[in-house]
Amino acid sequence: MATHTPHALISGAGIAGLAAAWWLQRIGWQCTVIEQAPGLRDGGHMLGLSGPGLATARQMDLVDALQAVAFPDMGLHVYRDRNDREILRMDYRTLLRDMQWITLRRGDLVRTLYQRVADMVEVRFGQRITAVAQDAHAVQATLDDGSVLHADLLLAADGVHSWLRQQLFAADAQALQPLGYRYASYEIDDPQQLAEQFVSYPEPALQSEYYALGHGRLAALHVWRSDDCGEVASPARVPLLQQVTARSNRFVRYGLQHAASDSPGVIDDLALVTLPRWHTGRVLLMGDAAHSLSLISGQGAGMALASASVLAQELQRVAELPQAEAIAAALERHDQRLRPTVLRLQQRSRRLAPAFVPAKAWSFHLRNLALRSMPDAMLRRFFLNGLKSEAEAMAALA
Repeated sequence: MATHTPHALISGAGIAGLAAAWWLQRIGWQCTVIEQAPGLRDGGHMLGLSGPGLATARQMDLVDALQAVAFPDMGLHVYRDRNDREILRMDYRTLLRDMQWITLRRGDLVRTLYQRVADMVEVRFGQRITAVAQDAHAVQATLDDGSVLHADLLLAADGVHSWLRQQLFAADAQALQPLGYRYASYEIDDPQQLAEQFVSYPEPALQSEYYALGHGRLAALHVWRSDDCGEVASPARVPLLQQVTARSNRFVRYGLQHAASDSPGVIDDLALVTLPRWHTGRVLLMGDAAHSLSLISGQGAGMALASASVLAQELQRVAELPQAEAIAAALERHDQRLRPTVLRLQQRSRRLAPAFVPAKAWSFHLRNLALRSMPDAMLRRFFLNGLKSEAEAMAALA
Protein backbone atom coordinates (compact mmCIF):
# COMPACT_ATOMS: atom_id res chain seq x y z
CA MET A 1 0.00 0.00 0.00
CA ALA A 2 1.47 3.32 -1.12
CA THR A 3 2.31 5.88 1.54
CA HIS A 4 0.37 9.12 1.21
CA THR A 5 2.56 12.20 0.78
CA PRO A 6 0.72 15.13 2.40
CA HIS A 7 0.17 18.12 0.13
CA ALA A 8 0.04 21.77 1.17
CA LEU A 9 -1.40 24.43 -1.11
CA ILE A 10 0.05 27.86 -0.27
CA SER A 11 -1.50 31.13 -1.44
CA GLY A 12 1.17 33.83 -1.63
CA ALA A 13 4.86 33.78 -2.61
CA GLY A 14 5.97 36.27 0.03
CA ILE A 15 8.06 35.69 3.14
CA ALA A 16 5.42 33.70 5.03
CA GLY A 17 4.41 31.53 2.07
CA LEU A 18 7.91 30.68 0.87
CA ALA A 19 9.18 30.06 4.41
CA ALA A 20 6.25 27.68 4.99
CA ALA A 21 7.08 25.86 1.74
CA TRP A 22 10.71 25.43 2.85
CA TRP A 23 9.81 24.06 6.27
CA LEU A 24 7.02 21.77 5.06
CA GLN A 25 9.03 20.17 2.28
CA ARG A 26 11.75 19.59 4.88
CA ILE A 27 9.37 17.34 6.87
CA GLY A 28 8.21 15.46 3.78
CA TRP A 29 5.28 17.49 2.48
CA GLN A 30 4.64 18.29 -1.17
CA CYS A 31 3.97 22.00 -1.66
CA THR A 32 2.33 24.07 -4.39
CA VAL A 33 2.58 27.87 -4.14
CA ILE A 34 0.04 30.06 -5.96
CA GLU A 35 0.98 33.72 -6.53
CA GLN A 36 -1.29 36.13 -8.39
CA ALA A 37 1.57 38.46 -9.37
CA PRO A 38 3.44 37.57 -12.58
CA GLY A 39 6.69 37.21 -10.64
CA LEU A 40 8.28 37.86 -7.27
CA ARG A 41 7.32 41.19 -5.73
CA ASP A 42 10.53 43.20 -5.76
CA GLY A 43 11.71 46.07 -3.57
CA GLY A 44 9.73 46.77 -0.42
CA HIS A 45 10.72 48.55 2.76
CA MET A 46 13.88 47.83 4.71
CA LEU A 47 13.54 45.32 7.52
CA GLY A 48 15.68 43.96 10.32
CA LEU A 49 16.17 40.34 11.32
CA SER A 50 17.22 39.70 14.89
CA GLY A 51 16.42 37.37 17.78
CA PRO A 52 14.36 34.25 16.96
CA GLY A 53 13.70 35.49 13.41
CA LEU A 54 17.42 35.56 12.73
CA ALA A 55 17.83 32.26 14.59
CA THR A 56 15.24 30.69 12.28
CA ALA A 57 17.09 32.06 9.23
CA ARG A 58 20.23 30.45 10.64
CA GLN A 59 18.42 27.10 10.98
CA MET A 60 17.43 27.45 7.32
CA ASP A 61 21.09 28.10 6.40
CA LEU A 62 20.13 31.50 4.98
CA VAL A 63 22.42 33.82 6.91
CA ASP A 64 25.36 33.88 4.47
CA ALA A 65 23.04 34.50 1.51
CA LEU A 66 21.18 37.24 3.39
CA GLN A 67 24.37 38.96 4.49
CA ALA A 68 25.48 39.04 0.85
CA VAL A 69 22.47 41.22 -0.04
CA ALA A 70 22.16 43.03 3.29
CA PHE A 71 22.42 46.75 3.93
CA PRO A 72 26.21 47.01 4.18
CA ASP A 73 26.67 48.97 7.37
CA MET A 74 24.12 50.03 9.97
CA GLY A 75 26.25 53.01 10.85
CA LEU A 76 25.17 56.59 11.34
CA HIS A 77 21.49 57.49 11.31
CA VAL A 78 21.19 61.24 10.78
CA TYR A 79 17.99 63.21 11.40
CA ARG A 80 17.59 66.52 9.53
CA ASP A 81 14.79 69.06 9.61
CA ARG A 82 13.05 70.65 6.63
CA ASN A 83 15.78 73.33 6.51
CA ASP A 84 18.53 70.67 6.39
CA ARG A 85 19.72 71.37 9.92
CA GLU A 86 20.88 68.34 11.85
CA ILE A 87 18.49 67.35 14.64
CA LEU A 88 20.12 64.16 15.89
CA ARG A 89 22.88 61.73 14.99
CA MET A 90 22.86 58.13 16.21
CA ASP A 91 25.61 55.57 15.66
CA TYR A 92 24.04 52.11 15.39
CA ARG A 93 27.46 50.49 15.44
CA THR A 94 27.61 51.58 19.08
CA LEU A 95 23.93 51.19 19.93
CA LEU A 96 23.64 47.67 18.50
CA ARG A 97 27.10 46.32 19.22
CA ASP A 98 25.69 43.65 21.56
CA MET A 99 22.96 42.57 19.10
CA GLN A 100 23.13 40.32 16.08
CA TRP A 101 21.20 42.06 13.33
CA ILE A 102 20.77 41.89 9.54
CA THR A 103 19.14 44.81 7.68
CA LEU A 104 17.92 44.22 4.14
CA ARG A 105 15.10 44.91 1.71
CA ARG A 106 11.98 42.83 1.97
CA GLY A 107 12.33 41.86 -1.69
CA ASP A 108 15.85 40.51 -1.14
CA LEU A 109 14.61 38.23 1.64
CA VAL A 110 11.78 37.00 -0.62
CA ARG A 111 14.20 36.36 -3.48
CA THR A 112 16.59 34.45 -1.22
CA LEU A 113 13.77 32.25 0.06
CA TYR A 114 12.55 31.63 -3.47
CA GLN A 115 16.01 30.55 -4.61
CA ARG A 116 16.02 27.94 -1.83
CA VAL A 117 12.62 26.43 -2.68
CA ALA A 118 12.36 26.86 -6.46
CA ASP A 119 13.81 23.41 -7.19
CA MET A 120 11.84 21.67 -4.45
CA VAL A 121 8.29 23.05 -4.70
CA GLU A 122 5.98 24.08 -7.52
CA VAL A 123 5.43 27.84 -7.73
CA ARG A 124 2.70 29.06 -10.08
CA PHE A 125 2.88 32.77 -10.88
CA GLY A 126 0.05 34.78 -12.43
CA GLN A 127 -2.69 32.66 -10.86
CA ARG A 128 -5.03 33.12 -7.93
CA ILE A 129 -7.52 31.11 -5.94
CA THR A 130 -11.15 32.04 -6.64
CA ALA A 131 -13.06 29.48 -4.56
CA VAL A 132 -12.39 27.10 -1.66
CA ALA A 133 -14.30 24.08 -0.40
CA GLN A 134 -13.28 21.57 2.24
CA ASP A 135 -14.47 18.51 4.08
CA ALA A 136 -13.03 16.11 6.63
CA HIS A 137 -10.67 14.58 4.06
CA ALA A 138 -9.27 17.42 1.93
CA VAL A 139 -9.46 21.05 0.87
CA GLN A 140 -10.28 21.94 -2.73
CA ALA A 141 -9.22 25.19 -4.40
CA THR A 142 -10.44 26.48 -7.75
CA LEU A 143 -8.02 28.73 -9.64
CA ASP A 144 -8.87 31.57 -11.98
CA ASP A 145 -8.00 29.44 -15.00
CA GLY A 146 -10.67 26.94 -14.01
CA SER A 147 -8.28 24.27 -12.74
CA VAL A 148 -9.00 22.58 -9.41
CA LEU A 149 -6.34 21.55 -6.88
CA HIS A 150 -6.81 19.22 -3.92
CA ALA A 151 -4.63 19.39 -0.84
CA ASP A 152 -4.46 18.27 2.76
CA LEU A 153 -3.83 21.79 3.99
CA LEU A 154 -4.35 25.30 2.58
CA LEU A 155 -2.09 28.07 3.89
CA ALA A 156 -3.35 31.60 3.24
CA ALA A 157 -0.22 33.76 3.17
CA ASP A 158 -1.66 36.36 0.81
CA GLY A 159 -0.91 39.51 2.77
CA VAL A 160 -2.57 42.03 5.03
CA HIS A 161 -5.55 42.37 2.65
CA SER A 162 -5.87 38.59 2.26
CA TRP A 163 -8.71 37.58 -0.06
CA LEU A 164 -8.90 34.17 1.59
CA ARG A 165 -9.19 35.75 5.03
CA GLN A 166 -12.04 37.92 3.82
CA GLN A 167 -13.84 34.90 2.33
CA LEU A 168 -13.32 32.38 5.13
CA PHE A 169 -12.73 34.39 8.33
CA ALA A 170 -13.70 38.06 8.43
CA ALA A 171 -13.99 41.12 6.22
CA ASP A 172 -11.25 43.75 6.42
CA ALA A 173 -13.59 46.01 8.40
CA GLN A 174 -13.69 43.40 11.17
CA ALA A 175 -10.11 42.11 10.98
CA LEU A 176 -8.03 45.23 10.31
CA GLN A 177 -7.22 47.68 13.09
CA PRO A 178 -5.63 50.84 11.60
CA LEU A 179 -3.14 52.63 13.85
CA GLY A 180 -3.94 56.06 12.40
CA TYR A 181 -0.98 56.18 9.99
CA ARG A 182 -0.26 55.49 6.35
CA TYR A 183 3.06 54.49 4.83
CA ALA A 184 4.64 54.55 1.39
CA SER A 185 7.60 52.40 0.36
CA TYR A 186 9.50 52.58 -2.93
CA GLU A 187 12.93 53.11 -4.50
CA ILE A 188 14.32 56.10 -6.39
CA ASP A 189 17.53 57.26 -8.01
CA ASP A 190 19.90 59.27 -5.81
CA PRO A 191 20.19 62.56 -7.72
CA GLN A 192 22.40 64.30 -5.14
CA GLN A 193 24.68 61.41 -4.12
CA LEU A 194 23.32 61.46 -0.57
CA ALA A 195 26.20 61.65 1.89
CA GLU A 196 24.58 59.78 4.76
CA GLN A 197 23.81 56.09 4.37
CA PHE A 198 20.71 56.38 6.50
CA VAL A 199 18.94 59.73 6.82
CA SER A 200 15.54 60.75 8.17
CA TYR A 201 13.61 63.96 7.67
CA PRO A 202 11.14 64.07 10.58
CA GLU A 203 8.46 66.69 11.06
CA PRO A 204 5.19 66.78 12.98
CA ALA A 205 2.85 64.00 11.73
CA LEU A 206 5.35 62.82 9.07
CA GLN A 207 8.66 61.01 8.85
CA SER A 208 10.58 60.35 5.62
CA GLU A 209 13.55 57.96 5.61
CA TYR A 210 16.14 57.08 2.98
CA TYR A 211 18.62 54.20 2.90
CA ALA A 212 21.49 54.36 0.43
CA LEU A 213 21.42 51.06 -1.48
CA GLY A 214 24.50 51.69 -3.59
CA HIS A 215 24.69 52.04 -7.39
CA GLY A 216 22.91 55.39 -7.16
CA ARG A 217 19.70 54.00 -5.64
CA LEU A 218 17.79 54.84 -2.48
CA ALA A 219 15.08 52.99 -0.58
CA ALA A 220 12.46 55.51 0.55
CA LEU A 221 9.90 55.18 3.32
CA HIS A 222 7.30 57.75 4.40
CA VAL A 223 5.04 57.32 7.44
CA TRP A 224 2.41 59.94 8.21
CA ARG A 225 -0.64 60.55 10.35
CA SER A 226 -3.87 60.01 8.43
CA ASP A 227 -7.54 59.46 9.12
CA ASP A 228 -7.96 57.96 5.64
CA CYS A 229 -7.77 54.20 5.22
CA GLY A 230 -7.22 51.74 2.40
CA GLU A 231 -4.74 51.03 -0.35
CA VAL A 232 -4.03 53.82 -2.85
CA ALA A 233 -4.23 53.07 -6.57
CA SER A 234 -1.02 53.54 -8.55
CA PRO A 235 -1.96 56.76 -10.46
CA ALA A 236 -2.85 58.54 -7.21
CA ARG A 237 0.29 57.66 -5.24
CA VAL A 238 2.76 60.33 -6.34
CA PRO A 239 0.18 63.16 -6.18
CA LEU A 240 -0.81 62.07 -2.66
CA LEU A 241 2.81 61.96 -1.50
CA GLN A 242 3.53 65.33 -3.08
CA GLN A 243 0.63 66.73 -1.09
CA VAL A 244 1.76 65.05 2.16
CA THR A 245 5.36 66.26 1.77
CA ALA A 246 4.61 69.74 0.37
CA ARG A 247 6.48 71.46 3.25
CA SER A 248 9.16 68.81 3.77
CA ASN A 249 12.92 69.03 3.24
CA ARG A 250 13.93 69.99 -0.30
CA PHE A 251 15.44 66.56 -0.89
CA VAL A 252 12.12 64.83 -0.14
CA ARG A 253 10.26 67.15 -2.50
CA TYR A 254 12.90 66.82 -5.20
CA GLY A 255 12.77 63.04 -5.11
CA LEU A 256 9.02 62.99 -5.57
CA GLN A 257 9.06 65.61 -8.31
CA HIS A 258 11.30 63.31 -10.34
CA ALA A 259 9.61 60.03 -9.43
CA ALA A 260 7.84 58.06 -12.12
CA SER A 261 4.06 58.11 -11.88
CA ASP A 262 4.05 54.52 -10.61
CA SER A 263 7.25 54.81 -8.55
CA PRO A 264 5.88 54.33 -5.02
CA GLY A 265 5.57 50.57 -4.87
CA VAL A 266 2.88 50.66 -2.21
CA ILE A 267 0.86 53.08 -0.13
CA ASP A 268 -1.20 51.46 2.58
CA ASP A 269 -2.27 51.77 6.20
CA LEU A 270 -0.18 50.87 9.19
CA ALA A 271 -2.65 48.33 10.51
CA LEU A 272 -2.81 45.32 12.77
CA VAL A 273 -4.80 42.20 11.93
CA THR A 274 -6.70 40.90 14.95
CA LEU A 275 -8.68 37.64 14.85
CA PRO A 276 -9.84 35.24 17.56
CA ARG A 277 -8.44 32.28 15.61
CA TRP A 278 -6.22 31.76 12.59
CA HIS A 279 -7.51 28.43 11.34
CA THR A 280 -10.75 26.85 10.24
CA GLY A 281 -10.83 23.21 9.25
CA ARG A 282 -7.87 22.62 6.94
CA VAL A 283 -7.19 26.30 6.24
CA LEU A 284 -4.56 28.28 8.17
CA LEU A 285 -3.79 32.00 7.89
CA MET A 286 -0.10 32.86 8.03
CA GLY A 287 2.05 35.99 8.18
CA ASP A 288 0.37 39.36 7.67
CA ALA A 289 -2.87 37.65 6.61
CA ALA A 290 -3.14 36.23 10.14
CA HIS A 291 -1.53 38.76 12.44
CA SER A 292 0.00 41.80 10.79
CA LEU A 293 2.25 43.49 13.35
CA SER A 294 2.84 46.68 11.30
CA LEU A 295 6.36 47.81 10.43
CA ILE A 296 6.55 49.66 13.78
CA SER A 297 7.05 46.32 15.54
CA GLY A 298 10.18 45.52 13.54
CA GLN A 299 9.39 41.80 13.81
CA GLY A 300 6.97 41.01 10.97
CA ALA A 301 9.50 39.16 8.82
CA GLY A 302 10.99 37.36 11.82
CA MET A 303 7.52 36.29 12.93
CA ALA A 304 6.74 34.93 9.45
CA LEU A 305 9.91 32.83 9.48
CA ALA A 306 9.40 31.60 13.04
CA SER A 307 5.71 30.85 12.45
CA ALA A 308 6.57 28.56 9.52
CA SER A 309 9.09 26.72 11.69
CA VAL A 310 6.51 26.28 14.48
CA LEU A 311 3.95 24.90 12.01
CA ALA A 312 6.42 22.29 10.74
CA GLN A 313 7.34 21.32 14.31
CA GLU A 314 3.71 20.83 15.28
CA LEU A 315 2.82 18.86 12.15
CA GLN A 316 5.81 16.60 12.67
CA ARG A 317 4.94 16.10 16.35
CA VAL A 318 1.50 14.64 15.52
CA ALA A 319 2.45 12.85 12.31
CA GLU A 320 1.49 9.42 13.72
CA LEU A 321 -2.11 10.46 14.36
CA PRO A 322 -4.87 9.99 11.74
CA GLN A 323 -4.46 12.86 9.30
CA ALA A 324 -7.61 14.87 10.07
CA GLU A 325 -6.93 14.63 13.79
CA ALA A 326 -3.24 15.46 13.30
CA ILE A 327 -3.90 18.59 11.25
CA ALA A 328 -6.52 19.87 13.70
CA ALA A 329 -4.16 19.32 16.64
CA ALA A 330 -1.17 20.91 14.87
CA LEU A 331 -3.09 24.03 13.82
CA GLU A 332 -4.51 24.50 17.31
CA ARG A 333 -1.09 24.11 18.90
CA HIS A 334 0.44 26.51 16.33
CA ASP A 335 -2.16 29.10 17.37
CA GLN A 336 -1.49 28.56 21.07
CA ARG A 337 2.27 28.96 20.71
CA LEU A 338 2.14 32.07 18.54
CA ARG A 339 -0.74 34.05 20.01
CA PRO A 340 0.92 35.33 23.23
CA THR A 341 3.88 36.63 21.23
CA VAL A 342 1.68 38.23 18.56
CA LEU A 343 -0.51 39.96 21.14
CA ARG A 344 2.53 41.30 22.98
CA LEU A 345 4.13 42.67 19.80
CA GLN A 346 0.86 44.17 18.59
CA GLN A 347 0.39 45.93 21.91
CA ARG A 348 3.92 47.28 21.57
CA SER A 349 3.02 48.67 18.12
CA ARG A 350 -0.02 50.45 19.57
CA ARG A 351 2.11 51.93 22.33
CA LEU A 352 4.97 53.08 20.09
CA ALA A 353 2.94 54.51 17.21
CA PRO A 354 2.42 57.99 18.75
CA ALA A 355 6.14 58.31 19.57
CA PHE A 356 7.23 56.97 16.16
CA VAL A 357 5.60 59.89 14.33
CA PRO A 358 4.36 62.48 16.85
CA ALA A 359 1.18 64.11 15.57
CA LYS A 360 1.55 67.51 17.25
CA ALA A 361 4.35 70.05 16.92
CA TRP A 362 4.87 70.24 20.69
CA SER A 363 5.18 66.46 21.08
CA PHE A 364 7.50 66.30 18.07
CA HIS A 365 9.84 68.94 19.53
CA LEU A 366 9.66 67.40 23.00
CA ARG A 367 10.69 64.00 21.65
CA ASN A 368 13.61 65.49 19.73
CA LEU A 369 14.75 67.47 22.77
CA ALA A 370 14.67 64.33 24.91
CA LEU A 371 16.71 62.35 22.38
CA ARG A 372 19.27 65.13 21.92
CA SER A 373 19.67 65.60 25.67
CA MET A 374 19.98 61.93 26.50
CA PRO A 375 23.56 60.79 27.25
CA ASP A 376 24.94 58.21 24.82
CA ALA A 377 24.93 55.46 27.45
CA MET A 378 21.28 56.13 28.31
CA LEU A 379 20.30 56.34 24.63
CA ARG A 380 22.01 53.01 24.03
CA ARG A 381 20.12 51.41 26.94
CA PHE A 382 16.86 52.85 25.60
CA PHE A 383 17.31 51.25 22.18
CA LEU A 384 18.67 47.97 23.53
CA ASN A 385 15.78 47.65 25.96
CA GLY A 386 13.34 48.06 23.06
CA LEU A 387 15.14 45.45 20.97
CA LYS A 388 15.44 43.09 23.90
CA SER A 389 11.73 43.38 24.64
CA GLU A 390 11.02 42.33 21.04
CA ALA A 391 13.47 39.44 21.35
CA GLU A 392 11.93 38.35 24.66
CA ALA A 393 8.46 38.41 23.12
CA MET A 394 9.71 36.23 20.25
CA ALA A 395 11.71 33.90 22.51
CA ALA A 396 8.60 31.89 23.41
CA LEU A 397 8.60 30.58 19.84
CA ALA A 398 12.01 28.95 20.16
